Amino acid sequence: MHSRCLSPLSFHCRRRCVSECRVSRWALAITIPEVVDEHRTRSTSQLRQVTAYSTYSAGWSSRRAAGYDMAQATNGNDNGNAVAESVTAPLMLHGRVAIVTGGAGGIGSAVSKHLAALGARVAVAYLGDPGPAQKLVAGINAAAYHGTGTAAPPRAIAVEADVSDAAQVRALFDAAAAAFGGELHVLVTTAAVLDTTYPALADTSEASYDATFGANARGTFLCLREAANRLARDGRGRIVTFSSSGVGSLRPGYAAYAASKAAVETMTRILARELRGTGITANTVAPGSTATPMFYDGKTDEEAARYITEAPLGRLGMPEDIAPLVGFLASDAGGWVNAQVLRCNGGTV
Repeated sequence: MHSRCLSPLSFHCRRRCVSECRVSRWALAITIPEVVDEHRTRSTSQLRQVTAYSTYSAGWSSRRAAGYDMAQATNGNDNGNAVAESVTAPLMLHGRVAIVTGGAGGIGSAVSKHLAALGARVAVAYLGDPGPAQKLVAGINAAAYHGTGTAAPPRAIAVEADVSDAAQVRALFDAAAAAFGGELHVLVTTAAVLDTTYPALADTSEASYDATFGANARGTFLCLREAANRLARDGRGRIVTFSSSGVGSLRPGYAAYAASKAAVETMTRILARELRGTGITANTVAPGSTATPMFYDGKTDEEAARYITEAPLGRLGMPEDIAPLVGFLASDAGGWVNAQVLRCNGGTV
């Protein structure tokens, strides 16, 4: 046996030495238990987290939006086009409180439902018509009731908040803390606006620019600032902002929108570094073309179809494609992902 095989610093030679000296992993563990036991404990914990997240039942649900060919998707050769009906590891986020801005919108509603399905209690932030948010919250709470069969505190609440207003952002965080016991863990910022006339930069009005940056950049900034000061610092704090793959595709007609999302990416990555030592991670999810009302607004059927033809997987994304990524980043399994921009677009960018 090589004498250096017994050194904790010589794991780089373990494979060769095991082959030459027939030293098993158990022998190594007995020889240097303080190193191997720690490594095994961490690896086992991480494996449980990833296994829990990877255990899901995949299926097909009806899709309301255009751009999805059910007959083709169910012909036994989906070529990677499958959309998971559910990606849930029950209680993965048990005991955690999440705030989702734009939480009743196209992608936001899917995120809110998914986080709740993972065990989180969710504050669904909305602006304007309360109907969709109230319906979403009622559905989440009803599902929680049916799951236990007993009356329980609400799993979700709806809170009206204009994210471009600092006072309303503070009130949103206050409402979530008051409803769910004080400690806050997860912020997801899906709230956004888009000028659906898709003006060229030369034709973009100051009002359109201000509205876009007000909601997308300023709104995210205010939420990030509040989260940086209020999320739990016990290793469970998670920030997931939303950008757009349009920052990479640079489509004409999206100048102000893409610029506002580029600002989101930059702020999030810098904040992740500024939060050093807090245990809070901060990442950005950048969806591609996704079948939501925002995507279809202002587009003809022919224009929408062009986006589909560009997609390597032959369809638009669905909100249910995006939500599981957010759930992963919000969980312990995503704890080593930090200061990243993750494009979730089926390969279009």
